[in-house]
Amino acid sequence: MTPEAKSQALAAAVILLVVGVVIYFLPTIVLAIAAYSPVLAVVVGAALLLGFFAIFWLRARYQKRQGR
Repeated sequence: MTPEAKSQALAAAVILLVVGVVIYFLPTIVLAIAAYSPVLAVVVGAALLLGFFAIFWLRARYQKRQGR
């Protein structure tokens, strides 16, 4: 495995770990926000879930721009 591949695998693992923790606590976060505003809870929940895909999309764009 090349050093570049190791770096990419480590970055993906860190991103998945952080996102996994956020998704694990997502119901608690959304329920806490829903006590204040149900609409805001839906928006925050959707933003957190879409953020997972946005991170990998942005990372792919960056790597494509760098020629990797």
